[in-house]
Amino acid sequence: MFSPINAILGFFSYDIGIDLGTANTLVMVKGKGIIINEPSVVAEAKRMVGRTPASIVAVRPLKDGVISDFETTERMLNYFITKVHEKFSFMVPRPRVVIGIPSGCTEVEKRAVRDAALNAGARECYLIEEPMAAAIGAGLPVMEPTASMVVDIGGGTTEVAVIALGGIVASKSIRVAGDEMDEEIINYCRQHYSLLIGERMAEEVKIAAGSAFPLEEEVEVVLRGRDIVTGLPKEVTMSSVEVREAISAPVQAIVDAVKTTLEITPPELVADLMDRGIVLAGGGSLLRGLDRRIAYETKAKVYVADDPLTCVVRGTGVVLEDLDRLRKVLVEVQTTRPFRFA
Repeated sequence: MFSPINAILGFFSYDIGIDLGTANTLVMVKGKGIIINEPSVVAEAKRMVGRTPASIVAVRPLKDGVISDFETTERMLNYFITKVHEKFSFMVPRPRVVIGIPSGCTEVEKRAVRDAALNAGARECYLIEEPMAAAIGAGLPVMEPTASMVVDIGGGTTEVAVIALGGIVASKSIRVAGDEMDEEIINYCRQHYSLLIGERMAEEVKIAAGSAFPLEEEVEVVLRGRDIVTGLPKEVTMSSVEVREAISAPVQAIVDAVKTTLEITPPELVADLMDRGIVLAGGGSLLRGLDRRIAYETKAKVYVADDPLTCVVRGTGVVLEDLDRLRKVLVEVQTTRPFRFA
């Protein structure tokens, strides 16, 4: 229902789109673009994880794409909203917020995200499923009857969705993504080299030598950590073949999620997907050869979206620009009703 007060607030206020990721949080302001891209770690910097003194605790309040620490997430959202407000302090301090959430979120988790944003200072909070936001951010025609398919691979979750007419027709959400690849590299080094490495080193190895498909020229990377047997510093050389072997399980889980989603997709829409292809988004899509691996397994065309790291937050920005037309893509959150005696 139209409200003159809301119309006035909407004219003067700034609207915010947030990609609340397990690894990184991106914030977009309507009409201004992406102004914040920071790790989802409540500490001074991501580089502090694994090397903090006893007096400092580095907390990751989101695990597998959902809130695991409500109070810390609320403080983090409050920090981001306040930081935006400092840049636009002449405007109304309570913005409308659109937040991307995993498609596998429960009602409790949805309410947790919404309540955290409202408590952090948002005037209104809308939720959108991450694969839908990624599809919009990648420029896919989500409101058309022709099907589009997006695979959003983040830090904690992989979201696979077939979208048509502004809704998700078939989807699969698994809590396997970039973080699990890092963990598998850590486990591989421990088992094969008796070498203990941290999360940062594992991520650097994944970026430098990780792949999902054989490379034309295999590479090597140097790992540094602690020898489990002697407890002394140790350095080993690991090939991209070994890295590919280490991350094979999570990569296969992502491929299986894509194939499962295709299996439950109506045949008419599968024909559209064979023609239009599958779009990869999220930081995990930058893993070398992943598009070729999925194309080989599914027999469909696969390509990586432009600037895949920002697809979700750019999608929230598009929704903010045309909220009335795209309201259908938003997620409804059930509100709890107070118990009343008869």
